[in-house]
Amino acid sequence: MTSRIDQVFNTARRDGRKVLIPYIMAGDPDLAATAELVRALEAAGADAIELGIPFSDPIADGPVILRAAMRALTHGTSLTQVLDTVRALRAHTQVPIVFMSYYNPIYVYGDARFARDAVAAGVDGVIVPDLPPEEAHGLVQAAREHGLATIFLLAPTSNPARINKVCRQATGFIYYVSLTGITGARLTDFGDVAQRVKAIRARTTKPVAVGFGISNAEQAKAAAQAADGVIVGSALVRVIEERIDAGASRAQLVGAARDFTAALRKGLDG
Repeated sequence: MTSRIDQVFNTARRDGRKVLIPYIMAGDPDLAATAELVRALEAAGADAIELGIPFSDPIADGPVILRAAMRALTHGTSLTQVLDTVRALRAHTQVPIVFMSYYNPIYVYGDARFARDAVAAGVDGVIVPDLPPEEAHGLVQAAREHGLATIFLLAPTSNPARINKVCRQATGFIYYVSLTGITGARLTDFGDVAQRVKAIRARTTKPVAVGFGISNAEQAKAAAQAADGVIVGSALVRVIEERIDAGASRAQLVGAARDFTAALRKGLDG
């Protein structure tokens, strides 16, 4: 059976389009807003949604996503609640949803239980930035048993052995981190991204999506030239944060996020 993630990438390749995957933090500002945001981003042209699971020590993330995680945790957002939110969303949308979670919440929940409950709720894949493939056997095995995609990261510093390992173990797609450092940094060298993505694609037929450092439509289009899709996180989370800080209504917040995503879509399609 073809997964929702596979369907999105296969359709995009057939149509000559690039896959757009915006990232939002679950529970920021609350889970009701998260549900509205998912549906609005899909309507604006998102092909899949990356949904952050809030964690108190997000080592790969910069200050924008850290603050979003703190806001979500302040409201008591838990992994169980996010699963419930996805389950409710599946009555309204079939857009692929990929969790971005540090390993601690999954470890506490239990690998097998997490994989089972995630798939039952309607989650399509998981990215765990602090769990390298060498240490991911338990989660990978549980994910394979239940049909949950495990998406691993590659970076500019990844050597050929690591690239080969990730190409073998990843399912769904491969996440190429376009620069070293934390989320929210600025990407400028798109030529280097193209070369490194080309090297990855020489080793696999699995889709490759580029993330980190992409903050506008022009950058998204440039980053996507050699890849199958782009992931945009901090820039969108910043749009949401600005509306929260300004005391905007939920409708205004969701509208701003939808407009930002629509601009990214237009840039990719243009």
